[in-house]
Parts: sequence; structure tokens; C-alpha cells
Amino acid sequence: MIIDERQFPICHAGYSECFRREAGSYGKDVRGLNRLHEFSKVEIVVIDHPDRSYQQLEIMKDYVGGLLQKLKLPFRIVKLCGGDISFTSAMTYDFEVWSAAQEKWLEVSSVSNFEAFQANRMKLRFKDKDGKMRLAHTLNGSALALPRIVASILENYQTEDGIVMPEALVPFLGFDKIG
Repeated sequence: MIIDERQFPICHAGYSECFRREAGSYGKDVRGLNRLHEFSKVEIVVIDHPDRSYQQLEIMKDYVGGLLQKLKLPFRIVKLCGGDISFTSAMTYDFEVWSAAQEKWLEVSSVSNFEAFQANRMKLRFKDKDGKMRLAHTLNGSALALPRIVASILENYQTEDGIVMPEALVPFLGFDKIG
């Protein structure tokens, strides 16, 4: 596929059902909302010029961080080292929310720059200003893994009177409290 360079950046989002391979596993780490074998998420995908892909990664990082800020959840962003990223990724940021009940950080999102790895496999190219054919860069991430966000909201917004919904969600929910 050959893309017109003027189309960059190409940004898409999609909602999907996800399935984990380890179905049938046992143990405390695969119970509850933490490690569901089937879950939903919104995937964000960007195709961009190689000269701008790392700027685009920062934009994606800020976007996901902004979602967590709007929900007012305690979170941190971790830049993964080479040993922790997939062999397809050149750089990855993980987003983690604090679970007071489990006393640990839980990953709720990640964004990655795959540079030309995925583009090479699908022959995703563009002609640069000089007419030379080059590979585009691809980036993707999960906006938020929904079950862990729900768990974090339940933990962080629990009061004696019920669970108060984050202000950012109230217009979409039509209610401000459960219980």
C-alpha cells in the first residue's frame, strides 16, 4: 500500500473485544477484574512520517494521561526498558493505576512506537519529497483497559454512602452515584 505523504498523520480508533491466551489458569492473579480472559478496550492507531513518529508517541502518551487525569485516578507513566517491551516495539509507555486493595500498580494502558516494523510487514510505504519510496511508521496503544478502570473507580470513589462517579463520567452515565 502506498500512502500520499500529505495524509500523515493518519489517526484511527476502534473498540474491540480482547481475549487472553492463558484461559484456564489458576491463582490469585487471574481472579476478578484484574486479569479477565475476555475484556473490552479502545485501540488507538497512528500512521505517520518517520521524522514525526516520536512526537506522535508523546501526543498519544499525553492523550491517555489526560483520560486518567479527567477520571482523577492515581496513576503513573512508566517508560519500559528494552527487556520489557515486545520485539516489535521500539519504545513503549505503560500507564498504571494504584490499587489500594492489592497494594500494587496495575497496567491499564500502553502506547508504543513500532517504527517501520509493522509497516514493513504490510508494505505500508509513501513517496517522500524527493520521490524516494520509504516505509511509514506505525504506533498504537490501548486507550484504557475497561475492567481495570472500573476496578480503580470502585476502589478510589467508594464512600460510606456508595460509589461516587467521577465528574467526567456523570454526563455520559446520567447518574452520579451507585448505592
